Amino acid sequence: MSQPRVIVVGNEKGGAGKSTIALHLAVALMYGGARVAVLDLDLRQQSMGHFFGNRRAWLAANGADAPLPLEFPLSAELSVAPEAEAMDAFRAAFEAAQAQADFVVIDTPGGDTAISRAAHGLADLIVTPMNDSFVDFDMLGGVDPVTLDLKRPGLYSVTVWDSRKARAAHDGRSIDWVVLRNRLAPTEARNRRRLDERVKALSRRVGFRVGPGLRDRVIYRELFPFGLTIADLSPAIRPVAVSLQHVAARQELRALIAALGLGEVTGQTLLAAE
Repeated sequence: MSQPRVIVVGNEKGGAGKSTIALHLAVALMYGGARVAVLDLDLRQQSMGHFFGNRRAWLAANGADAPLPLEFPLSAELSVAPEAEAMDAFRAAFEAAQAQADFVVIDTPGGDTAISRAAHGLADLIVTPMNDSFVDFDMLGGVDPVTLDLKRPGLYSVTVWDSRKARAAHDGRSIDWVVLRNRLAPTEARNRRRLDERVKALSRRVGFRVGPGLRDRVIYRELFPFGLTIADLSPAIRPVAVSLQHVAARQELRALIAALGLGEVTGQTLLAAE
């Protein structure tokens, strides 16, 4: 079996939509026929673990069929365990996932931890969602408070830079990095134009691509309790009434998949009739 591709969804700023992105990527890849392993490194919140637990329960209760990932859960107790113990548990889980999957999708916490840094160093693709705000941008890059000119890379940019250097030194492979403009407000604003300029300037400086994220739609939150995503909706799986907003959400997911270079894997999956 060829080496699986490792996708790390990361941003040290909480509330950026990392789990929503990670879940949708994992499900879309499974519908494309890929064997997907998932690792949830947010040991306290464990949104990814709860989501797939909800998914198994809902599918069983409704006699429905939908793909399920390979799961390698890490105990919440590791969040207060010695760092070496947590790292050993992560390495064991990652090696098991790597041996069985085509893709390993890793959801990381909104903070700096040893296992999160280790995961970034193992990535082939880092996906970083950020909200349409200078508050989120501050983790990626600092700006002058008077001119708003870009001054320096932020803490998270340094983390990714260090991971890239370590990966290149270890096996000569590069890490692709895509920053997603997530949860954009529906109307154009001066703040967004200013932010766009700084994101583009930082992308040239530290070397990431900019891609489209997912808007702040009710449907993404509405489907979470069922363990379902917009990619699951079909005549057989329809826990909520489908509207034109859901069609637009599916189009957003297609655009996201294409921007990440995963369109060939998911194929025509997301083009199914609503």
